Amino acid sequence: MATVDGALVVAQARALFADERDPIANAANLSALIFSTLPDLNWAGFYFVRGDELVLGPFQGKPASVRIAHGKGVCGTAWERRETIVVPDVHAFAGHIACDSASNSEIVIPLVARSEVIGVLDIDSPILDRFSAEDRHVLEELARAYVEAIAG
Repeated sequence: MATVDGALVVAQARALFADERDPIANAANLSALIFSTLPDLNWAGFYFVRGDELVLGPFQGKPASVRIAHGKGVCGTAWERRETIVVPDVHAFAGHIACDSASNSEIVIPLVARSEVIGVLDIDSPILDRFSAEDRHVLEELARAYVEAIAG
């Protein structure tokens, strides 16, 4: 992460989760930590699986789509594929769901607990090609720490 110590951010997240198991409280704190720590972001937050769609959870940034169908947009596609998706230019991603016209790149990490996708961590940036391999690694670590905290 450009100018950010990824190990420190993961340690901060684990400290926030230390005595808390509530998924909403932990998602709110992690959204705030990511948004306030990583440079050049305009949205950081969660969507949770509810039936056959993702429903908006805690986030930092402008208002967002409340519901996303399985396989739709970057979030629904990451859920469907069960893998992290890094999009250097969201305008080139077929079916991208634009909530903030300022967003130019995005990374979405599926949250997997007990072999089931329970949601996604979604992060947007106004900078094209904002997310590096190092960013991906750290954000995947943060997603794992979140799942470990809520799954007990």
